[in-house]
Amino acid sequence: MPDTPSPAEPAAAPRLSAERISLSYDRTEIVRDLSVEVPDGGFTVIIGPNACGKSTLLRGLSRLLAPSSGRVVLDGQTIGSYPAKEVARRLGLLPQSATAPDGITVADLVARGRYPHQNLMRQWSDADELAVQHALEATGTADLAARPVDALSGGQRQRVWVAMVLAQETDLLLLDEPTTFLDVAHQVELMELFAHLNAQGRTLVAVLHDLNHAARYATHIIAMREGRILAEGPPHEVITSERVHEVFGLENVVIADPVTGGPLVVPLRGSVPAVGAAQRGVRS
Repeated sequence: MPDTPSPAEPAAAPRLSAERISLSYDRTEIVRDLSVEVPDGGFTVIIGPNACGKSTLLRGLSRLLAPSSGRVVLDGQTIGSYPAKEVARRLGLLPQSATAPDGITVADLVARGRYPHQNLMRQWSDADELAVQHALEATGTADLAARPVDALSGGQRQRVWVAMVLAQETDLLLLDEPTTFLDVAHQVELMELFAHLNAQGRTLVAVLHDLNHAARYATHIIAMREGRILAEGPPHEVITSERVHEVFGLENVVIADPVTGGPLVVPLRGSVPAVGAAQRGVRS
């Protein structure tokens, strides 16, 4: 009998890394001489205080911001060597402040996620239609498909942008503050969706402000302060009381999450002075 062909192995997740990169805005250096490798198949979350370089690093990794020195490597090549459309076939990006064209509907915006897969020889197909439908359903926005994006609430718009990124069907997703504008229920829904995508084999990198979302859902955490990485590793190694105080200056205790058993950060009351209390005549 002829040998039965072994099933094809799934394609390896894209490899993404930064090699001694420096990143600047208007000649102000935000990130300097930073190296990092994104674990393949992991859910990496970048944490740190405001203006520490989290979003700047993500923009550098996505090619939105070119390094002034060093390089970002995607699948073994400097990311700048790829055509823009090829990068978009390999990674999906949800930027922090996305703007939609005036009057565009939800369905049309999400459909733009299919643009990298089309060319003169390949126009809109049933596969594109199915990808858009799946993305709308996954983000709970299918019932908004016919509505103009500019008529939606902030939380609805955020979920629509996530749907557009999902419609790209890339193996690598970069998400800059994806839970912005969402109430707590939709935050958890979205984090559960990201965890599900990660369990299916996608590599995710997200910037988050919520330490407990990071601790519960991430497989790998990068803690930043003042443009440099202070620590990285699994949540139980990075999310400690001492590290949280070092990164954020916040007095806290870390206890076991009663649901997952992982770290749970509890800020201590009275550890941060009330801002402006003296000016308002409020006694502290």
